[in-house]
Amino acid sequence: MSIDPTRRKIALWGNFGTGNLGNECTLEAMVLNIRRYITNAEITCICNGPEEATSTHNIPAFPIRAPFPIRRMLKVFRKSFGAMGQTTRGYSDPTQKPFRYRWLKMLTRLKTSLRTFAYILLEPYRWFMAIRRMKGHDMLIITGLGMLGDFGIRPFGLHYDILTWAVIAKLRRCKLLFVSVGAGPLRHPVSRYFVKAALRLADYRSYRDAYSKDYMEGVGFDTRNDRVYPDLAFSLPRAMLPRRNGRDSRGPVIGVGLINYYNRRATSMNDETLYREYISKVGTFVTRLLERRYIVRVLIGDAVYDQRVRQDLRAFLGGRNRIDYPDSRIIDEPASSVGELLSQLASTNVVVSGRFHNLLLALMLGKPVVAMSYHEKFEPLLAGVGLAEFCQDIEHIDVEYLIKQLTSLLKNVDSLKLQIARRTEAYRSALDEQYNFIFKCNPCQAAARSASDGTADTLQ
Repeated sequence: MSIDPTRRKIALWGNFGTGNLGNECTLEAMVLNIRRYITNAEITCICNGPEEATSTHNIPAFPIRAPFPIRRMLKVFRKSFGAMGQTTRGYSDPTQKPFRYRWLKMLTRLKTSLRTFAYILLEPYRWFMAIRRMKGHDMLIITGLGMLGDFGIRPFGLHYDILTWAVIAKLRRCKLLFVSVGAGPLRHPVSRYFVKAALRLADYRSYRDAYSKDYMEGVGFDTRNDRVYPDLAFSLPRAMLPRRNGRDSRGPVIGVGLINYYNRRATSMNDETLYREYISKVGTFVTRLLERRYIVRVLIGDAVYDQRVRQDLRAFLGGRNRIDYPDSRIIDEPASSVGELLSQLASTNVVVSGRFHNLLLALMLGKPVVAMSYHEKFEPLLAGVGLAEFCQDIEHIDVEYLIKQLTSLLKNVDSLKLQIARRTEAYRSALDEQYNFIFKCNPCQAAARSASDGTADTLQ
């Protein structure tokens, strides 16, 4: 079999394969558009859930942090020791025990020393494996998402990994692109240092909204040659989008998106006070919708982490409000894929959610939305489609005002659909321009030209 020397190898990097449907739709959009612009591209994915990414997108995938083999060796030793223990219980004289048994027992006693030794070698091993994985690649693309902010991210977590792979890309003479990424806030100085250092190594940078670009400029990063393009999920192929019906003979269908929200930092799940208050507000809102004879479709954005909030909402409705769950007016069918989520969103008239990509995908389908915002990224998303006033802070939800906002959207749903459709179509065109730029042009040369004449483009 001959190898095509002109075939381009592109690695996509991000928090994929972990059940977050917003992340998955971003990866899917990038994969499908690479195949559209570079028909013979060899695509790989570097992510936290490589097995899931491979099965979903049919591309090779590798872990961001390669597992150290000595951990597997220790597991084998422990299992073997247990098996040998079962076969040697009849020996009364320890010297009669087989040599293999004594050898495995000695290794088990040394496991603490081996573990210490493993940690010393762990980081060099991961660098070695990452350098090996990047061999022959033409591009490493940090693909969308809010990875340049600290919501749910610690300094020596994903931010350290971003810098690690950025350095490795340059060591491999591979083009490094940050494409439609979300940035800020970065409260920890170490996170700021890692993110800024990684961005400086990039051949191309674009942000998914003006807030992200302005934030990076505000923390001392030079963004004069950077661009602003919409979130990559707006470039999902039209063929993936189901029909925009939202009809039910029993009445309007309101999509209520859930999120396992605990605090602004999302680095700990121990803040039960805010979580319980959130459940109470959302439960009260759902109760009010049912009283008004609306149909409620429960939506999630993470197939793993949103399961608890689904159950807690169910308990709240069945306990305090004595609502039979599932009520005939409550549709609760948790999505496990982007396609299922899109289908559920298409069946709604209006979506109210605290999940960013619940709202974004609803807008793609022409649905008016209300945001329960936990991050600055919600404001530019809604403002961009003319819905800036339909946003509430997730920690200060006013249920009565939420009902008024919803009523206002339902009264103007037809005109709002046209307004939203025009804007999202403009987003799609802007992203087509970005794909054409990074895959048909040379980002390094283009960036140099922009730097020399000060004409870096920005689109919102």
